[in-house]
Amino acid sequence: MSHRLNRVNELLKREIGSVVQRDYEWHGKLVTISAVEVTQDLKEGKVWTSVLGGDAAPVIDKLNREHGSIQSKVMKRVVLKSTPVLRFVHDASAVRGVDIVNLLDEVDKLPKAPEEDAE
Repeated sequence: MSHRLNRVNELLKREIGSVVQRDYEWHGKLVTISAVEVTQDLKEGKVWTSVLGGDAAPVIDKLNREHGSIQSKVMKRVVLKSTPVLRFVHDASAVRGVDIVNLLDEVDKLPKAPEEDAE
């Protein structure tokens, strides 16, 4: 991936995250933008979205319904030759990370073998 494309992805991630937090009410859910992947020709963009504190499906559906409005708000601040069509996708990595940490805590509580004396 080119350096320019990485910069575009990071810029879009920051701006989309700002719009999602500022302009939408999530009623007790924490909605964050994890990453943005724009195609080489800047025609399409996949927006990875994390949702904590509830079911992610309604949030992703709402974002996909409102993608045109979100695109227009973002593109007022980000000037690109082509405006990518945004598609929001659920990113469950944060939930998986929390589950793994919880499992590791449970394993740590299990009985351990006695330590061997080193001679």
